[in-house]
Amino acid sequence: MSAPQLTAVTPEMPDLEAMLLAQKKAYMADPMPDRATRIRRLDKLHNALVDNKARIIAAVSKDFSNRSAAETELAEIMPLLDGISYYRKRLKRLMKPQRRHVSLTLMPARVEVQYQPVGVVGIVVPWNFPIFLALSPLIGALAAGNRAMLKSSEFAPATGDLLKQIIAENYAEDEVTVVTGGVEVATEFTKLPFDHLVFTGSTQVGRIVMRAAAENLTPVTLELGGKSPVIIHKDFPIEEAAGRIAFGKGINAGQVCVSPDYILCPRDKVNAFCNAFSESMGKAYPSLQNNGDYTAIITDRQKARLEGYLKDAEEKGAELITINPQAESFGDSRKMPMTLVIGATDEMLVLREEIFGPILPVVPYDTIDEAIAYVNDRPRPLAFYYFDWNKSRADDVLARTHSGGACVNDTMSHVLADDIPFGGIGPSGMGHYHGAEGFRNFSKAKGVVRKGRINATAFIAPPWDNFMFNSLKKLQAMRFRRRKIQEY
Repeated sequence: MSAPQLTAVTPEMPDLEAMLLAQKKAYMADPMPDRATRIRRLDKLHNALVDNKARIIAAVSKDFSNRSAAETELAEIMPLLDGISYYRKRLKRLMKPQRRHVSLTLMPARVEVQYQPVGVVGIVVPWNFPIFLALSPLIGALAAGNRAMLKSSEFAPATGDLLKQIIAENYAEDEVTVVTGGVEVATEFTKLPFDHLVFTGSTQVGRIVMRAAAENLTPVTLELGGKSPVIIHKDFPIEEAAGRIAFGKGINAGQVCVSPDYILCPRDKVNAFCNAFSESMGKAYPSLQNNGDYTAIITDRQKARLEGYLKDAEEKGAELITINPQAESFGDSRKMPMTLVIGATDEMLVLREEIFGPILPVVPYDTIDEAIAYVNDRPRPLAFYYFDWNKSRADDVLARTHSGGACVNDTMSHVLADDIPFGGIGPSGMGHYHGAEGFRNFSKAKGVVRKGRINATAFIAPPWDNFMFNSLKKLQAMRFRRRKIQEY
């Protein structure tokens, strides 16, 4: 790699290119790490999470001014340990070359696919889950045999500093390293010629990251969020739906890329849903201001953005239902109560922008076809949620809608399923991690044909008008006759 220095090296701007060069050199010295090496790297991360759980919970809470300890453990630490265990148990099978079909024209031969590490993976980490969204793609990258550089979020500095320390204590810098710093560092980071780049964040910034990666033809995995809808079928018990949705929406105060963004509710059940949702939220969070279970908004800027959405909706005629059981005043606190928005229209910011906070519009519908059309008329979301006990109807709705992932009768839990891919589609992202697809996402699927001692091509080689080649043509003609097209 002989590209010129990206920018001047200062205390605020680390020598990113030197870091990448060191990792690429180390990768070339061991381009196909064996299973034992990969498991050793995963086990180091496992032990680091176990040993530093309390410090991680404290650091994340400091960045949020208050983050529920249970949420950090449930949504960040536990799924990472599960993910490590998943790959640890399956690495032998995932690493094994796959035998593939040998066509007649290639016989005799062996055809296979080898999954080779791509090299060095860059990971740009967001602020909302600064541990899980840093280490979840890292787990897949390490399982696939890669090295990695992580850029932590400047909006979660305490977590970023702790993560940098933990990684440095467990890995050599040419193996895994964490870079901290502001937007200037992040910008230069995305310009590096990684072998793969992972970015989690907004669609707007995702476009910028993809343009930067295109300069180096770097493959990208983008997790971009969007407006994840919920459809409640008219036959589903509305109190049950409200309780399940309240649990998902309450996590991290809605600051989740797959958080339910708006509800499509049968028109005659809107009031019942709002009452049941408010009751469920009130039971889960009977108070807010001094309640350690209820997470605050990450920054004053984000809180002001969300308050602006509510002001815009109210000024344009929407009704706001604020769920604040103790009628508390929040003053300078970054706590913000959950608010339902009734009567939202497409002119309002709450239905135009990704909410990413404790605001939930409830949109009425009359028929299920109308609800599906409403979802399909909008950009494809990262997640889609449908509530219906009828499996046949649920399968039909899933087939007629597009999303990165989906849950039936639940929200957000698909992210925690280790054996399925997690990723977006279109405006909500591209690429996957988690599961076998995550391993392959960070691998090059290299097709290999192996020929043995018998050289069959010698019998059909030019001059082409020979017996073996003519026989092959006749055999192929018999196998591949014109097919009758079936009428619909």
